[in-house]
Amino acid sequence: MEFDFEGKDLPQAYKLLSGLVMPRPIAWVTTVNEEGKVNAAPFSFFNVFGSRPPIVAFAPGDRSPGIPKDTARNLRRTGCFVVNLANESLAEAMVACAASLPPGESELDHVGLTTRPSVTIDAPRIAEAPVSMECTEWSTLEIGRNRLVIGVVKRLHVQDGILDPESLHVTLDAYLPVGRMHGPDGYTRTRDFFTIERPK
Repeated sequence: MEFDFEGKDLPQAYKLLSGLVMPRPIAWVTTVNEEGKVNAAPFSFFNVFGSRPPIVAFAPGDRSPGIPKDTARNLRRTGCFVVNLANESLAEAMVACAASLPPGESELDHVGLTTRPSVTIDAPRIAEAPVSMECTEWSTLEIGRNRLVIGVVKRLHVQDGILDPESLHVTLDAYLPVGRMHGPDGYTRTRDFFTIERPK
């Protein structure tokens, strides 16, 4: 099958790309609004893209054409955000944070989670998250109706037990992150792990 994204098949691009490019990591992003309320929202158009400096990028879509979601609006005002990563025990709460709530109501209050202050930025991190990355906005690119936020990671928080203290390798059984599959409700566990030796 072949699809013309410069022509008739463009309306199917989201469905096809989000269904075929998987599994995807999920950025559970926390920001703060003008009243100091914490917004938490998951985004699966996300990944880490470099280490010198450490950079991440995610793509918060618009609430409606031309109207940015709360995450993008808060980020535009403050220039900072936290990427929290969810494990199996937090998966349902993370997905519940995608619900549309009345303005000023925090998703974290709605799902019964708490926050901890960040060290380098104003946006707090999710206390229960196994991994949190404090980020400052490097740039936001607007390409058509897409918004791509690029952030520099200033501080990394990892729960005890996830990293081997000597090698810094991940102990997968202690982490158990989840990923995004095809939509609208597809997710995956990461327990089925295998290795392939890289060529010398």
